[in-house]
Amino acid sequence: MKLRQLEIKLQKIQGFPSPSANLEQYMTPAPLAARLLYEAALAGDIEGRKVLDLGCGTGMLSIGAALLGADVTGVDTDEAILAAARKNAEAFGVEIEFIQMHIDDNSSGLSADTVIMNPPFGAQKEHADRPFLDFALRAAPVCYGIFNKGSIPFVEAYTKNKAVITGKTAALLNIPKQFSFHTRENLEIPVEIIRLERIA
Repeated sequence: MKLRQLEIKLQKIQGFPSPSANLEQYMTPAPLAARLLYEAALAGDIEGRKVLDLGCGTGMLSIGAALLGADVTGVDTDEAILAAARKNAEAFGVEIEFIQMHIDDNSSGLSADTVIMNPPFGAQKEHADRPFLDFALRAAPVCYGIFNKGSIPFVEAYTKNKAVITGKTAALLNIPKQFSFHTRENLEIPVEIIRLERIA
């Protein structure tokens, strides 16, 4: 599947019915999700792999990975959102296991070949991305994540002696107006897709 074909398919995924600002529930835009997944697929980290989507929301990255041939498990803390994700997966005809779990749960026991994630940036809760990084590096040897532009020095320092950055791509995250504190109809935030490889 070509990048543009994947993007067009992902645009049909339904978003959050009642998004939570505290949980930073923003739907990953289809172009950004497609870019992450396509790069991961080209690296051999998707097709035929066991993939774990952390903070899966309504299933944008999970469904995309499944369409590209992965065996996918999606994890989110919000059961109502997982219900929406299951409905989206059913509409796409893909089988995905969705699990309700707090990302900071150290006793998850989940493992995968690849983690994909769009973690919270910490706008509402400082350091909200750290449990995602910890969880990802426990669960899989390879992780792809979307981070604020300029986050690479932090990610390098935080994962020192645990993982190395083996890929990075500049991109844009489009956030439509959905909360009362939003002042613009659309806001584009520069981000970076980062590939982390766990140190053996």
